[in-house]
Amino acid sequence: MFSQITKLPEVYITVNYKYLNAVNAEDMAEPVKMLREEVAFYDLTSSELYSDEYDEYFVTFFIPEGKILAAYDKDANLIRTIEKFKNIKLPMDIRNTIAKKYPNWYMAKDVYKVNYHKDKGVTKMQYKVRLENGNESFNVKIDEDGNFM
Repeated sequence: MFSQITKLPEVYITVNYKYLNAVNAEDMAEPVKMLREEVAFYDLTSSELYSDEYDEYFVTFFIPEGKILAAYDKDANLIRTIEKFKNIKLPMDIRNTIAKKYPNWYMAKDVYKVNYHKDKGVTKMQYKVRLENGNESFNVKIDEDGNFM
């Protein structure tokens, strides 16, 4: 039996786990989780536009369900995000809260907005939901704790 020892170069990967832990709910829709992982694992330093002469970089991530505008510092650390998703599967607690208050209403459309800052955590998280019942409809806003606004 033969063996060979190979020394590999060091690899540095910047992962913004603080961001992922702050914004991801356990039952968040998969497209939202997927895009947030792209933001957290994005390697700014390998971008062709990267140059260490700038203090901040703004990168927009798109999927059909929504987008995230992310700001990174020159060391590739995530500073803040502004996120907006449309017509995603809402977390179970939010769906249950709405269904309990409006039992005969259908959730026709929704918009999910989140703002994150590295020093403050999540500064805004809200859901705007279009409810319909026959020919009637109206919008409700609800925060991440299930409080109607």
